Amino acid sequence: QVQLVESGGGLVQPGGSLRLSCAASGFTFSRSVMSWSRQAPGKERELVAWFTSAGSTTNYADSVKGRFTISRDNAKNTVYLQMNSLKPEDTAVYYCKARPNYGLGPDYWGQGTQVTVSS
Repeated sequence: QVQLVESGGGLVQPGGSLRLSCAASGFTFSRSVMSWSRQAPGKERELVAWFTSAGSTTNYADSVKGRFTISRDNAKNTVYLQMNSLKPEDTAVYYCKARPNYGLGPDYWGQGTQVTVSS
């Protein structure tokens, strides 16, 4: 079955960095559109970084542009989110999402990983 397992979250001071990982299994990762979203307490889930196709073209929410980088390693079936210059407002649970079959498949979500930015 499809599994997405996020890791790498934690507590970091403002201005710090974290790298999130999402290990995927149960579908053809290289043919999937991958993305990262986040949800802060009391707020709606927000899409922050995504591949526009199963290839390498990326896009970002304005709130993270220039600070976050999404990448993928198809050999390891893993998608990453490098987060730099973190701010307290980046505090949220971060989720990866897969849409297999070149984006035509259903959405699958991981369980999420908590990121807390605080001094």
